[in-house]
Amino acid sequence: MADDGEWWVFSEKPGLLAELIGGAQALAAQTGGEVAAIVFGPRPEAEQAAARGADRVLWLGEPAPDQLVDEIVPSLAQLAAARRPRAILIGATRRGKAVAGRLAARLNLSAITDVKELAYEEGSLRARHLIFGGGAVRVEQPRAELLLATAGQGIFEALPARAGGPAEIVPAPFVDPGWRLKLRERKERPISQVNLNAARRVVCAGRGVARQEDLALLEDLARALGAEIACTRPLAEGLNWLPRERYIGVSGANIHPDLYFGVGVSGQVQHTVGMSESRVVAAVNKDRNAPIFQQADYAVVGDLYALVPELIKALKGRK
Repeated sequence: MADDGEWWVFSEKPGLLAELIGGAQALAAQTGGEVAAIVFGPRPEAEQAAARGADRVLWLGEPAPDQLVDEIVPSLAQLAAARRPRAILIGATRRGKAVAGRLAARLNLSAITDVKELAYEEGSLRARHLIFGGGAVRVEQPRAELLLATAGQGIFEALPARAGGPAEIVPAPFVDPGWRLKLRERKERPISQVNLNAARRVVCAGRGVARQEDLALLEDLARALGAEIACTRPLAEGLNWLPRERYIGVSGANIHPDLYFGVGVSGQVQHTVGMSESRVVAAVNKDRNAPIFQQADYAVVGDLYALVPELIKALKGRK
């Protein structure tokens, strides 16, 4: 291990793990140390992490079909005691948040959740993160020897595949947790190939869309704009109209497109923290007091069912 310590990253989602590796490498460039990716999955996932910028991969092996991600906690705690990393950065997925909370309890630490930025300033590490469900941003200077934090998709930028060959993969011992959650059932979920973080234009549907079949209207608008379709949390997690990967917000995707177009989006802070870095914001809402208008560069007060078809017609007429 390097004298300056290791920066650890973990996520059960390879795409998010690659982003965390990129963020950790940016910190290591400022402060020294090396980046180690923790992988609990098939060997190809370890090889993928090795090729995406990690200095080494600590591979805990491939889980059994009935094992859950949560069972990694005792292994992480034992590894941390042995190797004494400088920080552990965990992807803010549902499972990742559970792992971070349990690991924090075992290590007697406080986890800094929903990190928006990690930076080394004036000789110390500082973390900007969301609090009060995204209603405010707090800047903290961790005092503990070990930083434990979570960060969601789109916060850091993944590095290109390593040109000089992959890093070493180091087998690490898996520690039996002594308890087991019982897997009762698996349900297939439609695979979403969307990558909102890479989208340059995004059309976002809100609760102003009355019916699921009306999403076809917004999909037509997205096609006319060359945009990806996205949504607010209720449409993904409450109504299940769209896959969760298309949800923008504090626990969803954080995007920074050239154009964000909110249609029927009220603009609650839990959503806008995920799109506040958009270059241009346009919005349509029939409520002139909708909070989204406070962030909009272009705002139209009106019925989306009257305005959107006309906008689609105008866009198609320009081609």
